[in-house]
Amino acid sequence: MRNMKSMKKWMSLCLVMILALTFMTGCQSSKKNDSSSNSNSAKTSTDSGESALLQKIKKQGYIEIGSSNDAPFCYQDVDTSELKGIDIEILREVCKRLGIPDIKLKVIDFSNLLVELNNSSIDMVVDGMYVKDERLKVAAFTDKWYQEGEAVVIPEDSDIKSKDDLKDKSVGAQPGTTFYDTAQKWLDDGKIGKLVAYDNQATLMTAVNMGKVDAVVTDGIVAGYTLASDSSLKLQLLAPYEAEASGQIGAAVRFTDEDFLKEFNTALNAMKKDGTLLKILKNYGLTEDYFVDAESGVTKNTK
Repeated sequence: MRNMKSMKKWMSLCLVMILALTFMTGCQSSKKNDSSSNSNSAKTSTDSGESALLQKIKKQGYIEIGSSNDAPFCYQDVDTSELKGIDIEILREVCKRLGIPDIKLKVIDFSNLLVELNNSSIDMVVDGMYVKDERLKVAAFTDKWYQEGEAVVIPEDSDIKSKDDLKDKSVGAQPGTTFYDTAQKWLDDGKIGKLVAYDNQATLMTAVNMGKVDAVVTDGIVAGYTLASDSSLKLQLLAPYEAEASGQIGAAVRFTDEDFLKEFNTALNAMKKDGTLLKILKNYGLTEDYFVDAESGVTKNTK
């Protein structure tokens, strides 16, 4: 009887040991599989071939851009909240080709756009910005999207008939833009009497419409669009007029996002070659004169 009890006790002990060994083996196998799974996941992320910024943008579901909210480049429709403009249409097509689901806009004064970019509060600056040497020292720019120049806007009943007539006149412009620099040069050269700064396009056009300044110098595309879309403005473009500040437009990213910049440029130049970009420009009433081909549109970034 005692032997029988001892045998049962021994068999129970063996069973417990077998179960324990089985459990430990299962755990080790599970840990091994989990480790393998995590390793494969990390490898997929690392070997995806996409830049860190593109991966981040895709994960959050949108690219956040900075803009001063100026039509017709990059703006939010007041009634529908939809993002519109030449630059937005170009960006939307690039995003489609890169697999970026959506675009979000953060409104920033034009003069602060590159500052906010480098503060990492946005992913990219998209706002009809000229690619200039001084800006290339602050940020990296995409290849050029298109080109254009400035225009002078005057009241319909103005006695200003040519650029020479601006002498002793007050001229408005938006700080941070190429056109403000142009107006500043005119002031320094004695070609205008006074230079007045306005923070955005809306206040700029209102100022000349209300007679606060005699003329304003601004983006030619913006001026043409504004006058065509707002009949309450009793304004006109100074003509004939030969632009001095013609330039080529691109978008800006941080120097550290050069891999994303390469991805962006690949999609952009494909759009140029297959005719998509020119089609977008024509949809906004722009001719082939505004188009910049892939070869001549290469941006030489300084860093």
